[in-house]
Amino acid sequence: MYYVYALKSTSGKYIYVGMTNNPTRRAEEHNNRKESTTRAYAPFHTLTFEKYKTRKEARAREKYLKSGAGKSLSLP
Repeated sequence: MYYVYALKSTSGKYIYVGMTNNPTRRAEEHNNRKESTTRAYAPFHTLTFEKYKTRKEARAREKYLKSGAGKSLSLP
């Protein structure tokens, strides 16, 4: 299984969208400042996790959410 997730910074308006096969580990990495791209915005809370059977499906959804059309969606 693969997951597409969105995390929102508790300290600002920053939203990060990513893909993983281990959502618990990935959220911990972001919150523990182990990722350079999100380090300045930690801590985070989870907006959404979406489950997909294949990496290809998850990657397509991640790319869409990072696009202009996907960014215009209101995530929970």
